[in-house]
Amino acid sequence: MDAIVNVENISKDYGNFKLQNVSFQVPKGSIMGFIGENGAGKTTTLKMILNLIKKDSGNITLFGMDHIKHEKQIKEDIAVVFEESYFYNELTTKDIAKLMRKVFHNWDDPLFNSYLMKFNLPSHKMIKEFSKGMKMKLSIATALSHHPKILILDEATSGLDPVIRNEILDVFLDFIQDEEHSIILSSHITTDLEKIADYITFINDGKIIFSKSKDELIYEYGVLKCGIHDFQNIDSSDIIGYRKSEFGYEILVQNRKAIALKYPNFIIDSANIEDIMLYYVRGEKQ
Repeated sequence: MDAIVNVENISKDYGNFKLQNVSFQVPKGSIMGFIGENGAGKTTTLKMILNLIKKDSGNITLFGMDHIKHEKQIKEDIAVVFEESYFYNELTTKDIAKLMRKVFHNWDDPLFNSYLMKFNLPSHKMIKEFSKGMKMKLSIATALSHHPKILILDEATSGLDPVIRNEILDVFLDFIQDEEHSIILSSHITTDLEKIADYITFINDGKIIFSKSKDELIYEYGVLKCGIHDFQNIDSSDIIGYRKSEFGYEILVQNRKAIALKYPNFIIDSANIEDIMLYYVRGEKQ
């Protein structure tokens, strides 16, 4: 696997919260979905990759280079979009282009203008007149217009309507088509990740639960359904998490095919990304 981002055993101790031995890779030409609850460590991890927060231990490389020693060179090839817009409200898109020309050597005015047209963003209005969706489109247009190789997004599609989200997701897919670019997309909207992500990294309480291909997850996990009295016949080692209702139990299991052979009398449905995350985090344990 040709990794464009390599995070290896990074840790950070805040006293009341610890990021512990976080490791994952982002292959070139892929989209990595980064999932977890609020406060699980997603934003802290992304900020450590960007060297906005100092790690206590571990190693981070981008393009095979240390993220601190080669920070200036690396950041020419990274674009970052957070949930909130950080542009001054009094600026217009023309003002932003003027500023970005001074920041990035590879800033591309024609490309920026093409994104403004694609997203139907006006050049004469101040940003304070933009809707949330327009501000996010502007942030993404700005991020992509200096020809980055990696796009890092932290809840960039949160709070946007489905039409705008789909429009933005299409842009992300176009961005990685040449298999030289990659995206890390932190998001609570798991349906978006199911549409476009190649890999899913799941962090919970500062620890990585798994980092796997999306197809492997969807193929591997399942939700076993059984009656109240049948639950005692399920091996505890097969239970990742479960939920009980008045009608019976729903149990998240791994290796769905093997589980189906082991328990042929029970229904086993496929599990989506949201199911997997919720059973791990909120499901009861044996």
